Amino acid sequence: MPDPIIKVRDLWKAYQSGRVSVQALRGVNLDVPLGEFLSIVGPSGSGKSTLFHIVGGMTPPTSGEVIVGGRNLSAVGDSGRTELRRTTVGFVFQKFNLLPNLTARDNIRTALHISGQATDVFEKDFLDILALLGIAGRLDHKPSEMSGGEQQRVAIARALATHPAILLADEPTGNLDTANSLAVLKLLRDLNERLGQTILMITHNNEAAQYADRIVHMRDGVIVETSTPAGRQALGPVV
Repeated sequence: MPDPIIKVRDLWKAYQSGRVSVQALRGVNLDVPLGEFLSIVGPSGSGKSTLFHIVGGMTPPTSGEVIVGGRNLSAVGDSGRTELRRTTVGFVFQKFNLLPNLTARDNIRTALHISGQATDVFEKDFLDILALLGIAGRLDHKPSEMSGGEQQRVAIARALATHPAILLADEPTGNLDTANSLAVLKLLRDLNERLGQTILMITHNNEAAQYADRIVHMRDGVIVETSTPAGRQALGPVV
């Protein structure tokens, strides 16, 4: 059996607040197999965002082992984590983080430019994903000319442009209305089911979490429960 694409072992993370050390993670263990859509849910302060940032190479752990795409993040420095973000992981955030003066096409091309890849061939190589995202006809529009749902689709396209092994989504429906939230969640599920994209999504919304293959529940820096969504194919609107 192949190793998980994300492997976390006895992960601890402490932050210093004045003279007080705050334990954000307390010995977390987690495996994410290749091709899984995993949701991590929990209230504010549960540790889900800290785990997200460590897996994404945005912050180092205090102790423990984190292996992402075969790279041991516990043993690399800033340069190693930067390389992970350039080559292995794509990010989708609650705020779309699109450059307002660029068209959708050029926003997507920025990811290719940063990763050192050719920027002028992505449409040819990316036709299936652009069609799945429903933005093939919106590439010449700027963010101000698009709806929130369309902007998030462009942000997802940008995250996928480098063909990352893992897509990390941080509250991807947090800035969207119910209809667009539902559309984006169905889109993430389609990317997982049709393309085999590994997705790790954090959310406070239990209804949104139901779109995943598996749900990890966190509280006070630990995993308290793992569950499997029921009726994944017959999900209703997210409210």
